[in-house]
Amino acid sequence: MGQGDSAFIQTPQGHQILIDGGPGSALSEKLSSLMPFWDKTVDFVILSHPEADHMQGLLNILQNYKADYILWTGVKKTAAEYDKWMKVLDYQKNIGAKIIIAESGQEIKAGNVLIDTLYPFESLEGKEMKDTSNDSCVVSKIIFGKNSFLFTGDISSVAEKELVNNNAELQSDVLKVAHHGSKYSTSDLFLEAVKPQVAVIEVGKNSYGHPTPETLQRLDKFGIKVLRTDKDGDVKFISDGKNLKLLNN
Repeated sequence: MGQGDSAFIQTPQGHQILIDGGPGSALSEKLSSLMPFWDKTVDFVILSHPEADHMQGLLNILQNYKADYILWTGVKKTAAEYDKWMKVLDYQKNIGAKIIIAESGQEIKAGNVLIDTLYPFESLEGKEMKDTSNDSCVVSKIIFGKNSFLFTGDISSVAEKELVNNNAELQSDVLKVAHHGSKYSTSDLFLEAVKPQVAVIEVGKNSYGHPTPETLQRLDKFGIKVLRTDKDGDVKFISDGKNLKLLNN
């Protein structure tokens, strides 16, 4: 997916969940290979925050697929792509999608898969975000039986500390590393709380130095297996609710 975030989840009952859409149009190509050509619906879409490297792919998808539910923060921003996002939301509402404003404590079930919103702690709907602050991201935990996945958007160590101090249920088998491996995220405090077996860094060619040596060193210190999309390609897991299997290796 390049320098950006996107995850596709299919439940045992066939529900399809999208978390972010990455940059460009790569998501459309991926979905066409993962879903039957006649299937133009997605059950649940989560946008962690309206920045191009998380949102661009969703713009294309939501112009061509019908979503049943779309969850995002509802923040305001002045940008051309944000305006496109709002138009796409209006289109989806007109064809029956339910728009949900993210707030901690929300639990949404897709069959026997639970989608738990951990952050933000209060509704951000209508709040002005000039740069769509990374700490306004949706943090979601996907739970299936004994297995769990934590999706952190681009949050920094500030939001990580808030989550820990508020006793959020962070422990997860797989951690989607925040902000593509930025040194300002994935703190020791957070890793101690999450205790992941595997950390996935969604990253591509970039000028920011992501993932940074500091983040890689912290992950190594905790003995966490690291997978990087720039080196390992698409990262695929399969779970039966008890055992988690990595399909890449």
